[in-house]
Amino acid sequence: MNLKAEHPMNSQITPAQRRALWALSLAYFVQATGALSVAGSLAAISTQWGLSDSESARLLAIFGVTFALGAPLGQVFLGHMMRRNQVLTGMAVFGAGALLFALAPDYRTLALSRVVMGLGAALIGPVLVALGSELVKQEDRGSAIATVLLGVSLASMAGIPLAAWVANLWGARVLFIAVAIASLAAATAIWLVVPNQAAGVPVRFRQVGQVLADGKSLTAFLVVFFITAGVYGMYAFISPIIRDSWHGDANHVSLALTIIGVAGCVGNLFVGRAARYFRAEALLMFGLAVLVADMLIIMTLPGKLALLYLALVFWAFATDILWPTQQRRIVEISNASLRGISLALTSAFMFCGIGFGSAVAAWIYPVAGFYGVMISAIGFLLLALASLKASEYLRRREAAHPDANVCPAR
Repeated sequence: MNLKAEHPMNSQITPAQRRALWALSLAYFVQATGALSVAGSLAAISTQWGLSDSESARLLAIFGVTFALGAPLGQVFLGHMMRRNQVLTGMAVFGAGALLFALAPDYRTLALSRVVMGLGAALIGPVLVALGSELVKQEDRGSAIATVLLGVSLASMAGIPLAAWVANLWGARVLFIAVAIASLAAATAIWLVVPNQAAGVPVRFRQVGQVLADGKSLTAFLVVFFITAGVYGMYAFISPIIRDSWHGDANHVSLALTIIGVAGCVGNLFVGRAARYFRAEALLMFGLAVLVADMLIIMTLPGKLALLYLALVFWAFATDILWPTQQRRIVEISNASLRGISLALTSAFMFCGIGFGSAVAAWIYPVAGFYGVMISAIGFLLLALASLKASEYLRRREAAHPDANVCPAR
């Protein structure tokens, strides 16, 4: 297998393209922070509206389900629009949902606001990646995608902790007003510096079924499903794991999350450069191998928090290699007419994986504790590796026999 990417030295991203990619990264930062800030602001939300923590946490699930359904459906109904216009529409809807959250008089309106935010986000995340990849030459797509997805890593490192601080200091309403303002600012930046040159592709329901029926694509979607199930199975329980197995407190948890965010950013920057020299499959296998090995090491660590922090550096580094590389691989194996729906389905599988992995961990932790959660997470990552092997086998077989995979035009 050729692990090296072709012609890495010919790649060059112009300053104008880089400004456009950073504007798209800002939009991803706002979306990720607004989407996940509920997790760090549960207490403030519960206090503001007189809710239980379970009711507040349910707002996360509402967003996730809406996003998972809205990502492919958004491409069916709005995929014909220019990609920049899709993103701007998504930012407007997302910002309106955040403003509705801030002004909500009751829980029903809060739930509706999360549906609105989920619908907006469904037009942002998948389209940002497609738009960013189409702004540059083919050999620069890996670096471009990593730059766009750096916004997610920065949200984890700074956005979500900052959101929790704002909510706890000034209240959840102020936080979501800030999210609405940030959405407007990101949309303005995109309108100013991102060229409106990437055309959308009309998508039909039949094409959604066509993508899901394609073996190499379906197994590629399963890669991201099992990766997120394994990663978020552990991440969702990082707080009780530190509390129960390492006897830490809230400050230790905050430090762990900060370390994860910083190391994740380093991993994202690394993959942006490595994408010029290595194939997506090689980077995915490397990241999965590091992640599984690191989690096995974590299971054997003594109860010293310093050692756990060190292991989390490698855990976050490997995790942030996987996500942009998986997106890059979807771009590479999908044809241009189905790229938008393929990326939308990737995001849908991602959120399904987050929900499934977290639910499995929630069921296992009370029964089998730390070791049960870690074993299940590692099992999911091994299934991701198996899915990657299957997808790559099917891709190579299709390349060797292209005539056998040509579908008649309809």
